[in-house]
Amino acid sequence: MTTPPVSDDIGVLRAGWGYASIGDKIADQVLARPVRWPWLLAFFGTLAGTLAFMAAMLYLFTQGVGIWGVNIPVAWGFAIANCVWWIGIGHAGTFISAVLLLLRQRWRTSINRFAEAMTLFAATMAGLFPLLHLGRPWFFYWIAPYPNRMDLWPQWRSPLVWDFFAIATYLIVSFLFWYLGLIPDLATLRDRAGSRFKQLAFGLLALGWRGEARHWARHESAYLLLAGLATPLVVSVHSVVSLDFAIGNTPGYHSTIFPPYFVAGALFSGFAMVLTLAIPLRRAFGLHDFITSVHLDHAAKVLLATG
Repeated sequence: MTTPPVSDDIGVLRAGWGYASIGDKIADQVLARPVRWPWLLAFFGTLAGTLAFMAAMLYLFTQGVGIWGVNIPVAWGFAIANCVWWIGIGHAGTFISAVLLLLRQRWRTSINRFAEAMTLFAATMAGLFPLLHLGRPWFFYWIAPYPNRMDLWPQWRSPLVWDFFAIATYLIVSFLFWYLGLIPDLATLRDRAGSRFKQLAFGLLALGWRGEARHWARHESAYLLLAGLATPLVVSVHSVVSLDFAIGNTPGYHSTIFPPYFVAGALFSGFAMVLTLAIPLRRAFGLHDFITSVHLDHAAKVLLATG
């Protein structure tokens, strides 16, 4: 948008797209695209799913965590499996944004934005399940080391406390990384918005961005710094999640191979979700010139390697 969302080596600029036309094309998806029935259908479908999830949580609160199967001594319940799944699919967004940025892989620029958004939603969902499976989720703050008059502290040997720090750190860094990369795009939307309300809303979110050289210099420095912070999270967060299983004595789970296995599996499932989102979005919004077969081929190669 403010910068080209794809690199010259993909051939987009050579195919006749200029920087301004790229900005117009992408901004129009937000500002000018009318609401059609497929969007409404998807919206009400996701709304129905959200209401069903809230009803399931209410049922859980009234019946207890036994409905998840956690009363079976040799099996893990519904909550921990969901936590691992959501964290896993979120890892591809961090890998695409941080690791590939540091490696100067420019093909990431066409898919990193929605991969980062996928990471945020996935990490938010993952953070719910350690709280829901407490049995008394209204005491969720007990797993945080907050100051209290009775000097009661969490059990530091509990993986639940490790999950709190891992997921909270992952959410904060992922949000900062996503928002920092979005600032120039928000400024582009501000400049192209037709109504005063949209101009004010996008202007506040753009934090006064004007595209000056010093803005770009500071943006790049902060972006690289956050990429350096996010890169260890690709390994550390899912390693911590794997220790939920590995430190237990359950046969088959008590294994030191779990951290690297979980990290590789997270990238595998995460890139699979990126392709699951990219291919329909590419078709629905007509983004074939931006998300090309080259991007899909590179993502598929990462999928093959992790598989």
